[in-house]
Amino acid sequence: MKKLGGFRRRTRNKLKKGLRQKGKVSTTRYFQEFKEGDLVKLKAEPSVHNGMYFPRFHGRSGAIKGKKGRCYEVLIRDLGKEKTLIVHPVHLQRL
Repeated sequence: MKKLGGFRRRTRNKLKKGLRQKGKVSTTRYFQEFKEGDLVKLKAEPSVHNGMYFPRFHGRSGAIKGKKGRCYEVLIRDLGKEKTLIVHPVHLQRL
């Protein structure tokens, strides 16, 4: 059986910006820095596609595990398992 849809399938409301948040991404958010162990929330920036996590994890919180290039490794718990996501800092929000 062939897979239907792509990465952003069924995310019309989940990956939508509010009316007042539309426009360019601020450079401070794009280049924000985190240290290992910082707690972060996964909040996708729909206008930046690179470094975006799978939409199932939207709204989850986790801890920074390390850095991989420009992106960060975020450790989250999903159904009792620990998972590592590689996420660009524009999609992260400090807790």
